[in-house]
Amino acid sequence: MTATALTRRHLIGTALAAPLVLGRPAAAAAGARVAVVGAGFAGASCARALRRIAPEIAVTLIEPEAQIVTCPFSNLVIAGMAEIGSVSHGLDGLRAAGIEVIADRAIGADAGKGKLTLAGGGEVGFDRLVVAPGIDLRFDAIAGYDAAAAEIMPHAWKAGAQTLLLRARLEAMADGGTVAIVVPANPYRCPPGPYERASLIAHYLKTNKPRSKLLVIDGKDTFSKQGLFLDGWAELYGPLVEWIPVSQAGSLLAVDPAKGEIVTEFSRFVVDVANIIPPQRAGALAQTLGLAGEGGWCSVDPVSFESLLVPGVHVLGDAIIAGAMPKSGFAASSQGKACAHALAAVLGGEAPQAPSFINTCYSLVGPEYGISVADVFRVGGSGKIEAVEGAGGTSPRDAGADVRRDEARYAHGWYASITTDIWG
Repeated sequence: MTATALTRRHLIGTALAAPLVLGRPAAAAAGARVAVVGAGFAGASCARALRRIAPEIAVTLIEPEAQIVTCPFSNLVIAGMAEIGSVSHGLDGLRAAGIEVIADRAIGADAGKGKLTLAGGGEVGFDRLVVAPGIDLRFDAIAGYDAAAAEIMPHAWKAGAQTLLLRARLEAMADGGTVAIVVPANPYRCPPGPYERASLIAHYLKTNKPRSKLLVIDGKDTFSKQGLFLDGWAELYGPLVEWIPVSQAGSLLAVDPAKGEIVTEFSRFVVDVANIIPPQRAGALAQTLGLAGEGGWCSVDPVSFESLLVPGVHVLGDAIIAGAMPKSGFAASSQGKACAHALAAVLGGEAPQAPSFINTCYSLVGPEYGISVADVFRVGGSGKIEAVEGAGGTSPRDAGADVRRDEARYAHGWYASITTDIWG
């Protein structure tokens, strides 16, 4: 994609365009039932799309939270640029679409019997089950870092209370303090997310506590949109931000929350505020249902998203290894819509069609400084989801301030369009 192709029409329009699936499957059998666990980007997109394309299918959505607090745009909340309500979305729009929403937590399932067990003691019957469990944090991966330590060194990688905790820690820090963001090795939820967070925390520090320092201690030597981020940091924040790749500091070994200490193979850092983003795996329900394989992630058929380990169960979103597709909110929504088409086909006695997918990912380097990457994906000859060569692209590195301002506005437009599309 050329720089001139990165237009508002393209970038905002893609929010409602994924996946690229043509045709409507045959009508499903009367009384067909689909249960969807999780009302995030993936699960809610799947449930809504299924009701739209196959209204004869009864869709039940199981979600314990009354409000979905999104990780996208939560970095603005951390940096004091937005309030938590701006990234919180209720489920009434899904109910209005004809989806039965049950406020409970799924704790088990028998795919053979078509029964989902709920924490409240009830059961939900299904012909097909969709699980969108998100991620869990691997508190066993870093010495000294557990759920209690996260109350001192927040991860804020699940939006909500942790988002507000990290914001409060930054606000309480004296000017001249040191903040550290520790970024894990791949794979993890939202590849550019830590670097947008670093950008917006740097903006907060420059504006409110300009004698402070921000360290980005990375578990990698390369990262998503790296050149664009580094250019932006140099332009907007200068020496306030220091990126430390794994080749320089080594891998993270341990933390000591009481001392504010971060220990890597080659270095020791003592900081005032630490944002520790630990390694991750598929959410707990995926582990319970036997959907996750070696490495803790779920493998699925790239056309239907049916689990390769448990037939009749489809897995979506950040919990899966989806070939070249990143673990992003847009990708999760795209997968949910593709899965809805596949479910309608299967329940209608047809074979699902192979979809194509689009992913657009915005990052804010500053309030008026946006960057983006867009990609198209398809199921390739390898049987995996592959990027379509030449069909994507990133923001040009030599763009002027007007382009960066436009992309910042488009980022807000993207968020508004995709959240309306999903939750109404």
